[in-house]
Amino acid sequence: MKLSAQEEYGLRCLLYMARNGEDKSHSIPEISRAEGLSVPNVAKLMRILRLGGLVDSVRGQAGGYTLAMPAQQITVSEVLSLLGGSFFHPHFCERHSGLERSCAHAEECSLRLLWSSVQKSLDAILTKTTLQDLLKPEQEMAAFLRGGADHEPEHALPLGSSR
Repeated sequence: MKLSAQEEYGLRCLLYMARNGEDKSHSIPEISRAEGLSVPNVAKLMRILRLGGLVDSVRGQAGGYTLAMPAQQITVSEVLSLLGGSFFHPHFCERHSGLERSCAHAEECSLRLLWSSVQKSLDAILTKTTLQDLLKPEQEMAAFLRGGADHEPEHALPLGSSR
């Protein structure tokens, strides 16, 4: 399971915008310099984010990009879905059936149940975590993920823990 560069960099661009003035227009070169990303990569990300409705473009000399809504209204789930999709999609089994038309395990599949459960756990955290939450200092974010925030899911594990 990997987080793609596109998802990571897109989130970083949005966080830069949220941290440095949600209503302020940010240029592609400005975001590029601040985040250590190439101008073409930031341009591509901004296009995807604009088409997905998360940022607005502003034309003119003072042009650039602004967040399309307040940071507290943009969820991490929404951003990741736009930039890369979900970890497990309901049509996964259809696309990974091997040499057959349908998966040999279409009737009874513990793997499908596992991946579906992992997706539900991810969704529980990512749909409740906003860009505004990610602006918190690392210590506060750790507490948030442990369940210290009012709207955090109860099943979140402390950083570094496993079951």
